[in-house]
Amino acid sequence: MKRTPELQRLEEILRVSRIVSGGFMGNDPRVLEEILDADAAEVSRHGYTTEQIARRMLELTKRAQAGLGTPVKLDEKREGFVDENRGQLVCPWPHAGRYLKTVTTLRRTDTGEIIRWSDLAVHMIGAHGFFQGRGSAFRLEPGDLVQILFD
Repeated sequence: MKRTPELQRLEEILRVSRIVSGGFMGNDPRVLEEILDADAAEVSRHGYTTEQIARRMLELTKRAQAGLGTPVKLDEKREGFVDENRGQLVCPWPHAGRYLKTVTTLRRTDTGEIIRWSDLAVHMIGAHGFFQGRGSAFRLEPGDLVQILFD
């Protein structure tokens, strides 16, 4: 991916974002394009698209919301719950996008693995291919995410 002034500005916003504590890039020293390219390659290696991943995350979030904050058995390998908080988060990309401050926690009952994601994270994965930088509070490693969501 070629470095453009727009991507440079976006990276600056992602690194020092006031939207989330610590920004979206965490302590990742890589430039935004490198993160996006590496994560896209990892997703492709597993045979999925970022849109498929985001759809699955949304599906599990919607099913987990039925528990009203308590764990819900989602299938034979997964349980999840949703914490809903007041307010909204704005997507840092230059478009109009607001997302509820909802956090979904998913646990694999067969392995004990736990992951969590926000509604904004789902949007950024599906629309922008951005799993956040390493060290950020909501970084999701694409390979781990695929394994937990689909296997």
